[in-house]
Amino acid sequence: MSEIPDAQNKTAEKPVPRILFHRIIPSARLPQRADKSAMGSLPTRAFRFCEPVVTASGFGYYVFPPIAFGLWWDGSAIKWRPAGYEEWLHLTTANVPGFPAYFDEHVPEEVRGWWPPFLGALTEPGQVQMWTGLMVRTAPGWSTLVRPCANVPRKAGLEMNEGIIETDRWFGPLLTNFRLTRTDIPVEFTADFPLLQVQALPRIALDEPAQNGFVVTEGLPAFQPEDWDDYYDTVIRPHVQEHRPRGQYAAAARKRRKGEDAG
Repeated sequence: MSEIPDAQNKTAEKPVPRILFHRIIPSARLPQRADKSAMGSLPTRAFRFCEPVVTASGFGYYVFPPIAFGLWWDGSAIKWRPAGYEEWLHLTTANVPGFPAYFDEHVPEEVRGWWPPFLGALTEPGQVQMWTGLMVRTAPGWSTLVRPCANVPRKAGLEMNEGIIETDRWFGPLLTNFRLTRTDIPVEFTADFPLLQVQALPRIALDEPAQNGFVVTEGLPAFQPEDWDDYYDTVIRPHVQEHRPRGQYAAAARKRRKGEDAG
């Protein structure tokens, strides 16, 4: 006789994804996996043989501005202009054109009027807060690192802040802060080029006692025999091999990851 399936298993919820994006502003481009070539900006040699750079470039997800717009800081006040508008507008807080009406149409009555603003000028000179148009949840025990795109050339006139949000516990707009650093020309943002890289991090990596428990040795006198063996294999062996293949680290790392994925 076959066993009757457990009713609890039949109604079990689907596994929680490591990271879940809610697109709230309809015009926002969907997040996408980060590009290992850093949006094509890595030199070919780095892309082929420098696995640390490639791995860092492809870790996480690209997030885009929800609309194209410009910001202009004159040294005291900040102005903004949505794409297609001619007039520069003084920035205190600003919304994506048409979004408040869209928000109120699609939310419960008690939430109407409580839309997150798209842009806000902060108290500090040149500082701006921007909402990405997204909200994020992560699986239990995971947080979200919001940072500039790894290895992608920085936009001139802009310094991005980084932040880590406990998105398994806190649910709200995915924000970023940045500082405008030039006053001579506007800084333009396009909706089809990523501004941020979002990375899910296990919160155990942020454990304060573990981070404070780092060890520093006295260097060479503290090396153990296995350290010298590893040093020889990493630094010396590639130079004394009769036929030295290029990209040995990259090949070994990719082979190891392939084996782990298969397992």
